[in-house]
Amino acid sequence: MISLMIPDNVKKILKKQHYAIVGKHSAVQVCRWTKKSLRDEGVCYKEKFYGIKSHLCCQMSPAVMWCPNKCLHCWRAIEMTIGDELKGKVDSLKEIIDGCIEAQRRLIQGFNIDEKSKKKQLSRANQKKFAEAQEPMQFAISLSGEPMVYENIGGLIAELRKRGKTSFLVTNGLYPEKLEELKKKEQLPTQLYISVNSPNKEMYDKFHRSSKKDAWERLNKSLEIMSRLKKTRTVFRMNLILDLNMLPEHAEQYAKLIKEANPMFVEVKGVMSVGYARERIPYNKMPYHKDIVEFSKQILKFLPEYKILSEKEESRVLLLGKDEREMKIKENEK
Repeated sequence: MISLMIPDNVKKILKKQHYAIVGKHSAVQVCRWTKKSLRDEGVCYKEKFYGIKSHLCCQMSPAVMWCPNKCLHCWRAIEMTIGDELKGKVDSLKEIIDGCIEAQRRLIQGFNIDEKSKKKQLSRANQKKFAEAQEPMQFAISLSGEPMVYENIGGLIAELRKRGKTSFLVTNGLYPEKLEELKKKEQLPTQLYISVNSPNKEMYDKFHRSSKKDAWERLNKSLEIMSRLKKTRTVFRMNLILDLNMLPEHAEQYAKLIKEANPMFVEVKGVMSVGYARERIPYNKMPYHKDIVEFSKQILKFLPEYKILSEKEESRVLLLGKDEREMKIKENEK
């Protein structure tokens, strides 16, 4: 049985990277765009594309150091991965959600201006936004690790919806049986992402180094399931590295996978060499925004029904889709 306890040496690394550990297996980290939004210095591309509010976003993981993959681009300390299963008594939905909200509040406390001594404060934070941010309304279930490892991920999503919150679930696609379960139990998130960072099986094995021997087959099964999902917004997400997984011949291969998944949107994003990814991806392999634009155009040659809907140069990301009217989340989709 794999222990649910995060070893002290791993905790030390996570805290150094400004993670707040929640309970036995979850964590929160405040995104730099949440911080920027609190200072009125800009917003995340997800706000620009989909309308969620960056200052109200809680970036969290219910399985911070558990994942079947050891991807090249991951900023997690993948060499210290605890395992690919959560065994034993896991934390409850209430413990995770309430714990994440409390951790988020602690992490952004420095943005507060004490009215009694505000003349001494250097914070440039928008205090109206800071007050609102005490109750995050959007949960980005990604951050680190694979969220599907948490067995009751559907219950977590359902509880967030019950509390009036939106949820973006990012998965590596290796748990098609869980996707089917979420569909069957009507526990799908507001928006479902499947990360597809390799255009073929050979590259997949080298890029992801998965503990699951049938990982490529599982990913393709999840893409097929995605094509049948009607009660959630779907996103095919690509993280690209120069001279590796975005060569000219890869464009048609990605397009084939996109057709298989039939997502509402495709996010084409350049990998950033940050965190522990710096040890695996040198800075000169990070694509510029113009590289992402050019590769997106190559893909679109094979996807006539899709077009460029939006972009955010600072994040080196493009949004592809069929209809710009579907971009913003509607009230009935929350």
